[in-house]
Amino acid sequence: MKIPFSPPRVDSIIINEVTEALQSGWITTGPRTKQFENDLAKFCGGGKVLCLSSATSGLELVLRWFGVKEGDEVILPAYTYCATANVVVHCGAKPVFVDVNPDDFLISVKEIEKAITKNTKVIMPVDFGGMPCDYDEINALVNCKSSKSIFNPETEEQKKLGRILVLSDAAHSLGAWYKGKSTGVLTDITVFSFHAVKNLTTAEGGAIVFNMPESFSNEELYKWFNVFSLHGQSKDALAKLQVGGWKYDVSVAGFKANMTDVLASMGLVELKRYREDMLPRLRYIFERYSNALEQFEWALLPETETYDKISSYHIYSLRIKEFSEPMRDKLIAKLAEKEITTNVHFIPIPELSFYKEKGYCSDFYPIAKELFSNEISLPAYYDLKDVQIDYIIKSLLEEVEAIIKRS
Repeated sequence: MKIPFSPPRVDSIIINEVTEALQSGWITTGPRTKQFENDLAKFCGGGKVLCLSSATSGLELVLRWFGVKEGDEVILPAYTYCATANVVVHCGAKPVFVDVNPDDFLISVKEIEKAITKNTKVIMPVDFGGMPCDYDEINALVNCKSSKSIFNPETEEQKKLGRILVLSDAAHSLGAWYKGKSTGVLTDITVFSFHAVKNLTTAEGGAIVFNMPESFSNEELYKWFNVFSLHGQSKDALAKLQVGGWKYDVSVAGFKANMTDVLASMGLVELKRYREDMLPRLRYIFERYSNALEQFEWALLPETETYDKISSYHIYSLRIKEFSEPMRDKLIAKLAEKEITTNVHFIPIPELSFYKEKGYCSDFYPIAKELFSNEISLPAYYDLKDVQIDYIIKSLLEEVEAIIKRS
């Protein structure tokens, strides 16, 4: 029984919608992309949405808009995917890693506070596995008197905000809830991912949700980023094809990061059925795992719901008590022999060669290092069948117990 880790849902509805987009004669950024943006804004309960080619491009465009440059610092968790840090490096700035909470993989607000300096321009919390970060605490921290007093604004945007920007990497958490609000409107700016393994996929893609304070116009930000993400060109392809609309200007040396209508067509289908279909199915899979594993003392189950948070059930991140990294790796190999594909989320960024060579060391982030050593992500996707879930659980129990006995 071969079980992949997280294949996308590509059913007849998706195929038909993509086919219609292809046959429409308009496959780049156009009406489907704009509709997807509007539908996402409604889904999030506010803000203004711009769809892009990836979440990574969204993060970088925001940093560049805010004027992040050499000499600046951006605070982010040591426990995240490399893209969160890479975009900081692209801008010439310094990633400042901090440790995470021991129970939920989320960035520690206490550690953020310790890391703030006069060079801090942005904090990038990362929603892990589908659970949102502690945004009220983070928002309060950047707005407190002490943080604002050491903030050193250098650009017009920084002066206008008057404090550190909070840029949420919500690649995992579309559809999650925090204190009655949906992710996307929990802080200044949020970036979603629609990569192939995400709950809602457009094959590749992402979106920025602008939710800035009243001193900014989210509508104007949308317009500016729309230009910035398309070479700085004042008109997109659809606008240029209108009668007499061929002429355009370039006001800034922008980037190429726009989403296409072919990708948006997938997103439109998935978004319509996301809350009522996709999320309940993923929750069911998570519950099947947890109900089977909660009786075992060695199983540290992922947190999916608290008094103020509800997950989007993106990653079933199981930890195995007292497992070492080699033991975890052995488990992954044994499950692979049974044709069950698992994963690890994530290798802490200071463990990666590029960042090691820059002087970072995972020993300074002991919680992230410990979480990594015994984490294994189990398959969780819409088309995962009950018989497959049972086989995964049975195989997992057999292999964990065997490794424990040998240790």
